[in-house]
Amino acid sequence: QVQLVESGGGLVQAGGSLRLSCAASGRTFNYYTMGWFRQAPGKEREFVAAIDWSGGSTFFADSVKGRFTISGDNVKNTVYLQMNSLQPEDTAIYYCAAGPRRTIVAGSSNYWGQGTQVTVFS
Repeated sequence: QVQLVESGGGLVQAGGSLRLSCAASGRTFNYYTMGWFRQAPGKEREFVAAIDWSGGSTFFADSVKGRFTISGDNVKNTVYLQMNSLQPEDTAIYYCAAGPRRTIVAGSSNYWGQGTQVTVFS
């Protein structure tokens, strides 16, 4: 089993920044790709970004490229999503996820966190 706990969501004005954290634990999480997804009201959950624990390869949705970065701290077993130049359309519940790379980039996951709310106002 893999346990994921997100933190760092909140309320921010358009153009501002937030950093989300995802603390991972469990016996095999470091073999997985870690990802972030989001779900806005009335919309389906969508892929945002992902990082491989081994090698550090990163992947981003086109809608966040150039604004969001993803990084991992192997000592703290934590993955971060730095979100800059936030816009109202970034408002959503953000979920941390862990799974094989092909699963994550295909829009699914083996494990999910509980989610953290991000609200961007203009």
